[in-house]
Amino acid sequence: MNAPARWTLTVWTVASAFSAFSYAADIDTGRRLDGSDLERACAGLPTHAQLGTALVSARSQANGGFNLDMWGTVVNRDGIVCAVAFTGQNRGSEWPGSRVISAQKANTANAFSLPGLALSSADIYAPTQPGGTLFGLQESNPVDASAAYRGPATSFGQPDDPMVGSRVGGINVFGGGLGMYNSKGVLIGGIGVSGDTSCADHNIAWRTRHTLNLDFVPSGVSAKNDDNINYIGLVPVPSLANDFSHPICKIAGADLVSAISASLPAVQKVQ
Repeated sequence: MNAPARWTLTVWTVASAFSAFSYAADIDTGRRLDGSDLERACAGLPTHAQLGTALVSARSQANGGFNLDMWGTVVNRDGIVCAVAFTGQNRGSEWPGSRVISAQKANTANAFSLPGLALSSADIYAPTQPGGTLFGLQESNPVDASAAYRGPATSFGQPDDPMVGSRVGGINVFGGGLGMYNSKGVLIGGIGVSGDTSCADHNIAWRTRHTLNLDFVPSGVSAKNDDNINYIGLVPVPSLANDFSHPICKIAGADLVSAISASLPAVQKVQ
């Protein structure tokens, strides 16, 4: 007896939807991935060496903060950590607390971006404040402490960082987290950067993503229809961008902060 056409179509549609995530099929992500499972899960995303090189290059530019060393983390579309790196001489050259924060930011941008709409962690600052339309979001998806803090500290930021292969989770609602879109416009994960002011973190994450050629952003809520930061007082009012705005980090002055944001490389578009 042949299946009804509607049933056949439904089965095909479900199968097609899951095929995009075939790298995660039959993997128990409650455990830490390694070997071929990890390689498959992180396909298309930067390696530890690639992330580190791009992060160092971005950190060396004028980003409007304290000029501090940084942590960076990359997660795949399922939130699995694929790489963790830092820019300083050793793990003590950066704020120790920023390692996990960078993972939170990567998770945040990935978790709240879609194939057709990118949201940076900076974009969700305003709506998550008291009275905002997304207030309480920052309490969702908590960090898995066992994944975030396991293992020897000597491995932090190395290719074998204990977070790699695990789903760390966490939500962070200030600048430094961006979705990662490949040259085909496919959302494949997120990057998080932490270690300086939130504005500098955003700028460094933006430059790092651009260097990694993973900034083919389809659209966003910024004034330029991407996922750039919208500074409070520097965006049109009323506007969608104002609803997804972020405070100015005044250490560099509003004029310089605005100039740096405006000078960031434009996102790329799929041809």
